[in-house]
Amino acid sequence: MIDARKVFQFDWLLLLLTLLLIALGLLMIASATRNMQQANVPLRDQPLPRQAVFAVIGLLVLAVVSIISYRAWAAWRWVLYAAILILLAGVQLAGRTHFGATSWFELFDVVGLQPSELAKIALIMVLARYFADHEEQVRRGPGVLISLLIAAPLLGLISAEPDMGTAAVLVAIWVAMLFVAGLRPQHIVVLALVAVVLAPLLWTVMPPHARERILMFVQPESVPSDELYNVLQALIGVGSGGLWGKGLGQGTQTQLSFLRVRHTDYIFAVLAEELGFVGSLLLLTLFAGLLLRLVRAAARASDAYGRLLASGVAAMIFVQVFINIGFHVRLLPVTGLPLPLLSYGGSSLVTTLMGLGLAESVSLHRRSKEDAGLPLS
Repeated sequence: MIDARKVFQFDWLLLLLTLLLIALGLLMIASATRNMQQANVPLRDQPLPRQAVFAVIGLLVLAVVSIISYRAWAAWRWVLYAAILILLAGVQLAGRTHFGATSWFELFDVVGLQPSELAKIALIMVLARYFADHEEQVRRGPGVLISLLIAAPLLGLISAEPDMGTAAVLVAIWVAMLFVAGLRPQHIVVLALVAVVLAPLLWTVMPPHARERILMFVQPESVPSDELYNVLQALIGVGSGGLWGKGLGQGTQTQLSFLRVRHTDYIFAVLAEELGFVGSLLLLTLFAGLLLRLVRAAARASDAYGRLLASGVAAMIFVQVFINIGFHVRLLPVTGLPLPLLSYGGSSLVTTLMGLGLAESVSLHRRSKEDAGLPLS
């Protein structure tokens, strides 16, 4: 049972910000899929009610994960890691191909499961425990190689799908958690130099569609106009919103279906067009508040494992927000990453809420000052 005093340690503001972002996402999905509702598409096939169900499931997961101590969850980290590896291998044999990537299982012809989303949580949990137990090895350098070997199987299987966007998120989580674990500046420089040296090799093994997206960003004039279509439509949508936007349900790029996959990867374009700069600023403010609460949870954690766990979740959300909004405004190549808590997709939403549940567990089960020196249970 949870001590009644610990209720005050629960981060209610983090929960409120989460609920506001989910509500904003449901609002924008409703606007982006109005044509489906007007065409009398069966309710079970409409994104809005499905996302609402995923939100309820995800919030229940958040509650369960936060109530149980994050130290207890650590005992299951390798079980989760192994299960995700099996699922990632299985998706290559029996997965569904979508937008050039075989990354989904179709469950009972009703809902899709994307194991690569859960791989983010598995990596955070395993690395957090490893870094907490081997801080000196990380500072000296050998721990960096071992942590990379831990991440490599997940990276390899996800890259083979191919899902380079999610692979990039896993790399960013690894680097961020290394930094929090105390990696020395000179080692960070070495990692950067290694990345530069390996870049040409990465280009040669990169799947064709990933190279096309990078070329689309670097040399758009060399890419056929039809391949640039959605990128340009998203940019038009973002730029045409003005200060206050065109109004909910009034965006031309959205409502006239110029913008494709608008309720998933390009949900920010819908928001920027219909709610304008003010709506976009509100969204960024909510995300900034969410990330600050995660950083606060990490800073107030009573042990290294809790600090690394919350930091990993913060890195996961920050990188996805940065990349998603970045490709909307042509600052980054298109990657197909969803916008956390807003884009339609059950796997992404539930995974993000699971991560937030772990961060809430760090806040809720923080030890008192007199207990902080006790070993982990």
